[in-house]
Amino acid sequence: MAFKCMDLPYKIDALEPNISRRTMEVHYEKHYKKYVSTLNKLVIGLPLKNMTIEEVILETCREENAIFQNAAQAWNHAFFWNCISPEKPTPSQSMLKIIDDQFNSLKEFNDKFLSAAIGLFGAGWVWLVKESDGSLLIEALENAGNPLTRGQVPLLVCDVWEHAYYLDYQSDRAEYLKRFLNIVNWKFVEKNFTQEPPHFISGHLTAGDLTTTKEFDRARGSHHLIGKNIYQQVAFHDSN
Repeated sequence: MAFKCMDLPYKIDALEPNISRRTMEVHYEKHYKKYVSTLNKLVIGLPLKNMTIEEVILETCREENAIFQNAAQAWNHAFFWNCISPEKPTPSQSMLKIIDDQFNSLKEFNDKFLSAAIGLFGAGWVWLVKESDGSLLIEALENAGNPLTRGQVPLLVCDVWEHAYYLDYQSDRAEYLKRFLNIVNWKFVEKNFTQEPPHFISGHLTAGDLTTTKEFDRARGSHHLIGKNIYQQVAFHDSN
């Protein structure tokens, strides 16, 4: 089997004027697809090629080798595409209460998220995550950092690699981040917070994509997340 790219949940120009069509074409068509294609090349002949992408990330995260970097980057991007929406949904009252309880207000959350993202040196990802006790944290992780490797549930992420914003904002990361906060998909964030396992599916998979029912059942879950059965995901595989 091979890992495959997820489809964008909106048209490639739907995020304008916050994120341009040109940026999305480069980001999605070149960077994201390159991570997936490179991952497929790297796992040829290895048992990893039959694992879910979540399992690959967890199996390789301690070495942080090329397989981990490409698997995590592919997963992070798939999650990121779902974190933004041209519909600009606002937080529900229940989600606002959660934010208020943790950060005092949505404005304070936005300010802290913005500060963490601006303060991240070099490339990486800024996450809103849920801890095992239900508390929320903003985490700025370098390079291909992924909260699955830390036992955390990802709720929201912003890509702060330069390829995510340079064509639109050059070196003005702060302006990009402000625009990002305008298009956060709060419906997606809330589903990730409230559903167990979390809502996010990293790709498109049906039973027909796999060769056996047993294989499909196994691929539905990553059960060895640092000893915790807290994050079950469907890998993005096809049968080729």
